[in-house]
Amino acid sequence: MRRTRDQVDATLQIAKLNPAELLPAAHCLGFRPGAAATGDFYLLELEPALCEQLEAGRSMVIRGDKDEQAVLCSKDKTYDLKVADTSNMLLLIPGCKTPDQLRMEETSGNIIHTEIFGFSNNYWELRRCRPKLKKLKRLLMENTYEGPDSQKENNSKCSKYTTEDLLDQIQASEEEIMAQLQVLNACEIGGYWRILEFDYEMKLLNHVTQLVDSESWSFTKVPLNICLQELGPLEPEAMIEHCLNCYGRKYVEDDEIYFELRADKVCRATAQMLLQHAVKFNLAEFQEVWQQSVPEGMVTRLDQLQGLALVDRHSRPEIIFLLKVDDLPEDTQERFNSLFTLREKWTEDDIAPYIQDLCGEKQTIGALLTKYSRSSMQNGVKVYNSRRPIS
Repeated sequence: MRRTRDQVDATLQIAKLNPAELLPAAHCLGFRPGAAATGDFYLLELEPALCEQLEAGRSMVIRGDKDEQAVLCSKDKTYDLKVADTSNMLLLIPGCKTPDQLRMEETSGNIIHTEIFGFSNNYWELRRCRPKLKKLKRLLMENTYEGPDSQKENNSKCSKYTTEDLLDQIQASEEEIMAQLQVLNACEIGGYWRILEFDYEMKLLNHVTQLVDSESWSFTKVPLNICLQELGPLEPEAMIEHCLNCYGRKYVEDDEIYFELRADKVCRATAQMLLQHAVKFNLAEFQEVWQQSVPEGMVTRLDQLQGLALVDRHSRPEIIFLLKVDDLPEDTQERFNSLFTLREKWTEDDIAPYIQDLCGEKQTIGALLTKYSRSSMQNGVKVYNSRRPIS
C-alpha cells in the first residue's frame, strides 16, 4: 500500500513533529514479497582505506581452511573476520539514496516509495591482525632443499609449493607472505619455494667465506662474478648467489655487482650451527669456540643471538642453549604459557626478543607484559611471571 502526502503529514502531526524541521523528502519503506533474512548475502563493515581500494578496482580475498578462523586479506594487510550482532535491524535497500544524493526535484515534498529486499541483525566486522605465518615455515620444512645431488630431489611424492599454493593456504596478504619468505631465506627452485637444509646452507656460506679469506677480499666488497666462477664447479651458481643475498647486501660499483657480507648474520648462523647439536653449552666455552669459528675480522656478540638462544645466568657455570622464536606458538596466550613453563621469571631484556613479533599496530612490549604477566622485584631487578598457574 502506497502512502500519500496527506497520510505522511497526518503521521507527523500525531507524532508532534514540525515538518519545517525535517528534510522535505519522505521515504516510505515496504517489504517486497518474499523479503526476509537470507544467507545469500552478508554485510561487511570496511574502514575508509579498504573502501577506496575496492572502489579503485582492487580485489580482496578470504582465506582459511575449515578448521581455521577466516581472515580477509588485502594486498598488504590481514584482518580477522568476526560476526558482530546489532540491536538495530539493518535493512537492505538496493539503490537507496541519502539526502545529499537526491536531486532537487526529488526532494520537493515528494514521497519516495522504497522496497526492502532483506534485513539482517548482524554484519562482518574487520579487525587488523598479525598475519598467520607459522604455517608457511611448517609447509616449507616438509621438504627442505639439500642440494641438487640429494636423492630427495628425485622423489615426486615430496611436498612442493608454488606461490599460488602458498597464497591459497597461508592466512596472510601476498606482501606479508613474500616478506616472510625472505625472512626464512627461502628461494624459488624450479618454480617451487624451498627452504635450504641448514647444513647445506652452512656449506654454501663456508664456501663463500673461505673464498673471501683465500683471495684476501674485504667482507664489504665481495665480487659476484668471481664467486660464481670459482665456486660454480662446486655448487649451482643460483645457490651461491642466493647465499650471498641471504648473508649480504647487494650493490653495484663500476657496473660490477658486489656484496657486503653482514657480520651479524654470519655470526648468528655460526652460533646456531654450534648450538643445534648441544642441549646446553657452557657460556664461557661457547663464546670462545664461537669467536674462533667465525671468519677472521668478524666479532661475535651475544646481542646477535636475540630470538635464537637464551643465556641462563643463574646456573653455575652460566650456560647458553638454543631457543628459537620461530619454534614458539603463534597464539599470544600460548606463547606466554610456553615461555613461563620454560622459565618462571623473566627480565624484560630476556623475554622481549621472544614476544616482539606479537606486538600489533601501536602496541608495545610493555603493554603485552602488563596484560599477560605480573611484575615484581627480585634482587633489585624487575622480573615478570605468569598471571595464571602454569601446569
